[in-house]
Amino acid sequence: MNKLDTKTRAQILHMLCEGQSIRAITRVVGISKNTIAKLLSDAGSVCAEYQDQALRNLTSKRIQVDEIWSFTYAKQKNVATPKAAPEGAGDTWTWTAIDADTKLVMFWLVGGRDSEYAMGFMDDLSRRLANRVQLTNDGHRAYLEAVDGAFGGDIDYAMLIKLYGASPDSAKGRYSPAECTGIKKNPIEGSPDLANVSTSFAERQNLTMRMHMRRFTRLTNGFSKKVEAHANAVALHFMYYNFVRIHATLRMTPAMAAGVTGKLWEIADIVALIEAKEAEKQMVRGPYRKRSSDVAEL
Repeated sequence: MNKLDTKTRAQILHMLCEGQSIRAITRVVGISKNTIAKLLSDAGSVCAEYQDQALRNLTSKRIQVDEIWSFTYAKQKNVATPKAAPEGAGDTWTWTAIDADTKLVMFWLVGGRDSEYAMGFMDDLSRRLANRVQLTNDGHRAYLEAVDGAFGGDIDYAMLIKLYGASPDSAKGRYSPAECTGIKKNPIEGSPDLANVSTSFAERQNLTMRMHMRRFTRLTNGFSKKVEAHANAVALHFMYYNFVRIHATLRMTPAMAAGVTGKLWEIADIVALIEAKEAEKQMVRGPYRKRSSDVAEL
């Protein structure tokens, strides 16, 4: 079986991270769609594993959390129509937690939007922090029980609730968003600084995700067909965002600003993680041994 060289792997991953679809990369690079999908799977797996270990004992002060919608295979209302919809088909939500100061996305979770996922999200987030923080989220009520269960009283917590009204442009089409007519800042726990109660950075990160991952783009056929591929794409994106891409305001990567790493990563460093994992698997399997039927008769 032919194996992609390091340079080609880095080129493909870079194109994926910059918003190119798999089919577009196939046409540009001349590599099969299955090969690119396999590389994305390998990259997503090692990126998720690396960041799960590296993003620990964080000294963040202000954290914003949010959820971004997408769908896998089909929209939720159409899942019952296909004869063999895969597991995980329908609405797919990506929960994100971002440091308002360093812009580091310290944790994310792909799944549903119910209280069970909220509790799992907050439990894992709380274990990554080294100190008390101020936390802000939107009006999604599943957060209330989840934050209380994960942090107890050891947090300064507030909700930012947006008030919406009819948009003057609503008559132009069904996709015209409602107009935000005001906000309410509700302290929930501790003593949150109301001046810092905001979800602006979390919402801006949602836009970054839609710009850098084709499967998040609205009104296209680039959506994820399997939830595993969706999760792998998200893990690769955050590896690129946290460690490789220089933040325009910080003039360094979020991981450098947060003290997680002391160097500027390159795409080749992500490829090195993949190759190290492949070498590890090869050592576990052991060297290839010829079967007796493979030995030519003398």
